[in-house]
Amino acid sequence: MSKVVSAHSVSVDGYISGRPRDGEKEFGRGLGDAPMLFDWYFNGDTPSEVFDGFKLSEPSARFFDAAAARVGASVAGRTTYEHSSHFSGGSPHPTARLFVVSHRPVPEIGERQTLITSGVGDAVAAAREAAGDKDVALMGGGLVTEALKAGLVDEVILHQIPVLLGGGHSFFRELPQHVELRLLEAVPAPGVTHLRYEVVR
Repeated sequence: MSKVVSAHSVSVDGYISGRPRDGEKEFGRGLGDAPMLFDWYFNGDTPSEVFDGFKLSEPSARFFDAAAARVGASVAGRTTYEHSSHFSGGSPHPTARLFVVSHRPVPEIGERQTLITSGVGDAVAAAREAAGDKDVALMGGGLVTEALKAGLVDEVILHQIPVLLGGGHSFFRELPQHVELRLLEAVPAPGVTHLRYEVVR
């Protein structure tokens, strides 16, 4: 059955980037002082079967590829889209179509991208239709938080890096109430622990 899933690398204290380096004017534009959050994509000897160029440890490759192979469409917020150089007109996933949520025009939208201006609910609905029986992947902390508020998220995957950054850009934004998660899977791997949670409704 198709699911709506969020996945991201985070520090143990929940940051997706560190404090800005010299010349960086805001949190989240780049990795700040935390480039190690994504080292696990490249520090192994097992090539990903889904993403060209990724070489992971064997347990990371097994976990990552299982999740990535399920993705049929992706949804990203405008900030993530801009900070990712518009995904070069394509998608963060090699085969999944990208839906971009923005209340403002996006003149540079690419052929593999669809602009949704009416909010995250409509974006997830359109992505579900495009994905068929595959999953919808959400990108961006603000977008994920809005989807959680709307009760649209089925699973949260955190690739947790064993570091306390002590500051930076947090993944999740403030929620009006707590969201209960149930741990489904925990996979320790070199430099990262993969945690897959179900959102309890």
